[in-house]
Amino acid sequence: MSTAIDQPLKADSLLTTGLPWPLLHTIASLAEAPLIQIAERLRTATLPYLKSSALVIFTEDCTGRPQKKAGAEEIISRVSITELDALRTSLGDETFWSGKAELAGEPRPLYALKHPSSGALLVLTDPEPAAGADHDTGLDLVTYLWRLAAQRIQEKVADAPPSYLLESRAASAERVRVTAELTDLHSTTLETLLAALRSSSLDDATARTTVTDLAAKALVGLRTHSDRTTGLVEVPVAIAFERLREDLRPLTRFSGLEIEFIEPPQNGRALPGEVAHAGRAIVRGLVLAMMEQPEISRVRTQWDCDGENLLINVRDDGRGMLDADAPSIGRLDRQVQALAGQLRVEVMPRWGADVFVTLPLDLP
Repeated sequence: MSTAIDQPLKADSLLTTGLPWPLLHTIASLAEAPLIQIAERLRTATLPYLKSSALVIFTEDCTGRPQKKAGAEEIISRVSITELDALRTSLGDETFWSGKAELAGEPRPLYALKHPSSGALLVLTDPEPAAGADHDTGLDLVTYLWRLAAQRIQEKVADAPPSYLLESRAASAERVRVTAELTDLHSTTLETLLAALRSSSLDDATARTTVTDLAAKALVGLRTHSDRTTGLVEVPVAIAFERLREDLRPLTRFSGLEIEFIEPPQNGRALPGEVAHAGRAIVRGLVLAMMEQPEISRVRTQWDCDGENLLINVRDDGRGMLDADAPSIGRLDRQVQALAGQLRVEVMPRWGADVFVTLPLDLP
């Protein structure tokens, strides 16, 4: 009898219930997808309901790889962050848009879906209903699958291991370096061109005016692209702290725990994306670890910046029973060390615990 009970439940034995097994398997695949495969799995999941030539995800949660792509190589190899950011900006408060827009260097028919909470963008090129699929139903399913994928990206970044944080920060630093080199090179070229075209030695005034305008626009576009890349890599400290407040709001609503937030200076130095995400994840982890203590009712969290480091302080009003050697604290300490930071725990019997975290803002 025990042998029969221990047999794994097979999908074939439940076909009579009418469960949509292909869709359920798709959902399970998305729910466990690693970041590097999330675009490919999402495209595979959407094709039975909505055909597309390519799928592109643009997310600022994952600063090391803000684009995640699958589909036609001639599209995914040419799409740019500037195009995706312009498309997302055009959506405003809307979460869905369809029409023609510039992508991969030319106007294309697109579906654009924005995740409400994270602001991540999903773009499907050349969309059309799959054979035998109802358009509205297919779009509803694609929207649902996209929300699962966007949530998965947020979870993976929040719980990123130390190795991912190191790799992501290195990728961000390399992107800044390459962009700076290209900016210097092309700025010099264009400024020299402008000086020559404005010279009085050129007789064709009409040609000079036309080319001057084109070169000026190219220079503005280049500098805008450079500014956008910097903005993607860095997050204003006030915005990062506000996202932390949103992260912890459910705890204050349902657990009865009071969390006091001491905001950082509004004019504090912007945080590298990896530092901002790690800071939020570390505070969340500390709050959850502190909640495991008996007789705790209040936690105070404070962020500050000394120009070189993000300074985090989390304090509770428990009875000083936080275990500094607990596995949960060890995991957080490894995250801190991955960013060349420091974590220090001070436990005061009968008074509570005080945790101090220092995260450098520059690569060591």
